[in-house]
Amino acid sequence: MIDFSVFTTADAWITLVTLMFLEIVLGVDNIVFISLTTDRLPKEKQHIGRIAGLAGAFVMRSLFLAVASWLTHMTDPLFSIDLGFWAHGFSVRDIILFLGGAYLIYSGISELVSVLALEEVKDEHENGEGGKKKIGLVQAVATIMVMDIVFSIDSVITAVGLANSLIIMIMAVLFAIILMMVFIDTIANFINAHVEIKILALVFIAVIGFLLFFDSLSITTGIEVIGMSLEKIMVYFAMVFSIVIVLIQMKYNSNFAKFEQERKAEAEKLEAEDAFKKAEPDALRKEAQAEADALSEQPLN
Repeated sequence: MIDFSVFTTADAWITLVTLMFLEIVLGVDNIVFISLTTDRLPKEKQHIGRIAGLAGAFVMRSLFLAVASWLTHMTDPLFSIDLGFWAHGFSVRDIILFLGGAYLIYSGISELVSVLALEEVKDEHENGEGGKKKIGLVQAVATIMVMDIVFSIDSVITAVGLANSLIIMIMAVLFAIILMMVFIDTIANFINAHVEIKILALVFIAVIGFLLFFDSLSITTGIEVIGMSLEKIMVYFAMVFSIVIVLIQMKYNSNFAKFEQERKAEAEKLEAEDAFKKAEPDALRKEAQAEADALSEQPLN
């Protein structure tokens, strides 16, 4: 039986809001991954793929939280590797981060190479929409659900440390997922509509993969702020800064294109007016000449 009496205390509400904030912030990489994954679905299935992916993510995180007592043992070493200059005990968490990070590195870099090689553009030019490499809806949702484990493992462990109530943790995840569902289409469509943002997103995914990979090997600063590693905060800051610069550049390009279009339209208007002015005297001369010719051809009485 779920005990809702925990919400009679201010501490419970503060914990709920804190966890919601963490889930949203730590879910940025997941949103980007979902956007890029569902972009490979047929257009008519992309929306349902995003919603189903987020719903699956909620199920996975809730199951994760339901075994909170087991999560405390996920950081216990299963085996160790000692190379002299580097030694590390690998836990379940480390193995998940290692495999997930390696997949993100491969996925991000391979997709980035594909974009730079214009493979998608060439396929669409030669074969139309069908030339684009597609995946099935089930495959997309399954990939999102599995990778959500990688993205959420640290946030779930943080949630277990911050809250003692399962209902608080699940509600925080639920609210965060609902908020993501509201904005996922807007974010995904924006990423896919602008190649500059898509390239940044792919770089972001690859860099997050490297962070997870090195984290699994315990090659980190060990500094954490609001439940996030210093390295991840630095990457997030760099990505936000890069996105702001790209948005400014996009706005400049849009304004410049609009200015060029207006200038071209004005030039065409002036050219048309000049042509009309030149054509008008010619027409008058021709009309006068025609009248003179007509008069000259009339017989004299």
